[in-house]
Amino acid sequence: MTRRDFFAQTTAWLGAGAALALTRCGGGDEPSDGPAAGSCLDNGTEVTISGNHGHVLMVSKDDVAAGVDKTYDITGGATHTHMVTITAADFATLADNQSIAKTVTTPHTHNITVRCA
Repeated sequence: MTRRDFFAQTTAWLGAGAALALTRCGGGDEPSDGPAAGSCLDNGTEVTISGNHGHVLMVSKDDVAAGVDKTYDITGGATHTHMVTITAADFATLADNQSIAKTVTTPHTHNITVRCA
């Protein structure tokens, strides 16, 4: 095989590989469905706490699967505590991959959103 033949074959293989990669990327004009929805039963949850100053709430996939009322202490790194109760109905909502909202008001207010990860 000559140098010229080798170069021609290599270029052809690289071109074919690039074309294959482009077709697998789905580079068409069709809109994408966006990111996959989270699954509380598979991945647990993500939590946001408004006006947060160190509080932490962890709702595990095991808690969602158990589906029974549970009260959480969300003190975390804060110097005071708040208690948050997630009910069996709330867990059923999470198991259906929907978010829930809670509010704690003592000694001040935090709005808490729990959504599937």
